[in-house]
Formats: sequence, structure tokens, C-alpha cells
Amino acid sequence: MLKRLLIILTILALGLLLYSVFVENIFSPRLSPKDSAEIALNDLKIKVEYNRPSKRDRDVFGALVPFDKVWRTGANEATTFETNQTLIIDGLELPKGKYTIWTVPMKDSWKVMFNSKQYDWGVNEKMEAMWDPNYDAIELKVPAQKLDETVEKFTIAFDNKTGNLKLTMAWDNIFIEVPIEIITPANS
Repeated sequence: MLKRLLIILTILALGLLLYSVFVENIFSPRLSPKDSAEIALNDLKIKVEYNRPSKRDRDVFGALVPFDKVWRTGANEATTFETNQTLIIDGLELPKGKYTIWTVPMKDSWKVMFNSKQYDWGVNEKMEAMWDPNYDAIELKVPAQKLDETVEKFTIAFDNKTGNLKLTMAWDNIFIEVPIEIITPANS
């Protein structure tokens, strides 16, 4: 009896493994791999977690990512932004905590929203952004800058080269910057 049970369990396990490998493709790399951007300045720690879609010879902004519609800012799961200190963004306080970042790409500028709601995924079954504007902590508009070179994979990074911290996003031939101020005793 025990021998039969072990044989059945072995066949079941082998079947599940084969299904996972050949049908679900669990060992193939994601088309839009997960990535993160982090910065630590003194006691400040900020981390962004997102998924990086590729251009792959496609028209991106105005086509794959439509103009004037809310975008999940990456692929797959909603992009998250976490800070351990209150920040100033566009003159408004963003309390410490975890947020999702949503954007509205437009021809010459982008809206960027820091949303306090956490979402399991970035879009629903109709491929519509799951963003709920009632949870926006901050919404700002930043200029869209044209790049001379093409950025193949969507990239989020932090830039503090000049001492003015910025959250940057680049993909295809578009680049945006979100200025971030750190609250210090002088500006609190």
C-alpha cells in the first residue's frame, strides 16, 4: 500500500514539474524583469521596485503606452516607492511610507502621482490601470525631455550628482525628472 502511494505521489510530482516547465514556462526569464532603484543619504532611505519592459522595436509613447492615459509606470505589478522619511515633492509633503507611482505620459510633459493605496497588480483584466485617484497623496506635472539615444529597457533611477535629488525615468527616447527635497531643520 505504501509503495503504491509513493509511486502515485512520484508520478504526480513529475507531472506537475513537467507541466510547470513546458506549459507555464516557469524557468524562462520574464519579458519585463523586476528591478529596483535605491538611494541612501545619511538617515534617508528610498527604494523603488518596478518591472522593466523593453522597447523591442516598438513605438512606445503614444502607441504601446498611450498619451493622456494613466500608466502603471512599468509592467506587471504596480511600481512602488518607499521612503523612511517625509519628503517634499513639488512643494508638498509626502509622509514617510509606501506608495505606488502612476504616470500620465503626454506629448510634452507627464503627470506623476504618488498613491497611498497598494495594488496587487498594475492593470485589470481589460488592461486598464488599477489606479484609484482618491488615494493620490501628490500629483505633479514634469516636462518630458527628448533623448538623443534610445533607452531599450524602461529605467527608474535616482540622480543626486548636483546635490539636488531627483527620481528619474527613461524609456525609448523620453526622460523625466521628479525633484525630491529632503526635510532638514532649515526647511521644516
